Amino acid sequence: MSKIDRDSYRQQLQAMQLELAGMARWLQRRNQRVLVLFEGRDTAGKGGAIQAIAEHLNPRQCRNVALPKPNDRESTQWYFQRYVAHLPAAGEIVLMDRSWYNRAGVEKVMGYCSDAEYRAFLQQAPLFEQLLVNDGIVLFKYWLCVDQDKQEKRFAERRENPLKGWKLSPVDLQSREKYEAYTQAREAMLEATHTAQAPWTLVDFNDQKLGRLTLIRDLLDRLPDTDDPRADLLDLPPLEGRLHKEKYGVLKPIAPYRAD
Repeated sequence: MSKIDRDSYRQQLQAMQLELAGMARWLQRRNQRVLVLFEGRDTAGKGGAIQAIAEHLNPRQCRNVALPKPNDRESTQWYFQRYVAHLPAAGEIVLMDRSWYNRAGVEKVMGYCSDAEYRAFLQQAPLFEQLLVNDGIVLFKYWLCVDQDKQEKRFAERRENPLKGWKLSPVDLQSREKYEAYTQAREAMLEATHTAQAPWTLVDFNDQKLGRLTLIRDLLDRLPDTDDPRADLLDLPPLEGRLHKEKYGVLKPIAPYRAD
């Protein structure tokens, strides 16, 4: 896989982000609903991909959903119930950092669900997704692929970097010992839930920059025509009178930051 330099990455990403802005206008104009699921092993790069998509979109329209583990009440609900509340409304795009597929991955491997619950999920997930698609939701399911050696390097980086330490949890560390079990669970999940109405798309994320560009390009190419001109461009009326400098009364701004 070829590498991509930082300048080329930023240039190509910005061009795609302009297309994403057009997509957002298309969503509002057509009252469309888009739901994108991001799945993959720990350190694959789900958060970075979501950030690249959402960076210049209105956060009221583009929502990032990353649910914690279910509480005691949620644990007694229908499994898909807590996800339903976060589905997109008209004009919205929802980016799910992990989704109901937790049951087919971490819950299955770590023993957080029973075998009966796991088997029921594999049967119900395609039916649930068929209902979403039938109701008009445009659904994308991405699996971000990363090799074991690359994953190990990223684990080490998270361990050493105090700004990334929050990304490393005890469950992440345990997953290193269950790499093969996660592989088997992923293959079973893909086989059971890769359907014509809601197919999986696998993206190589060993190079995260190239992976983000690949994923965003695929997302844009598979959406309907989103080349929506800026109908929201407003004309600024001329100012009446002269410009005034802002004045302060009793309260003053804090002192400017000094980079000594």
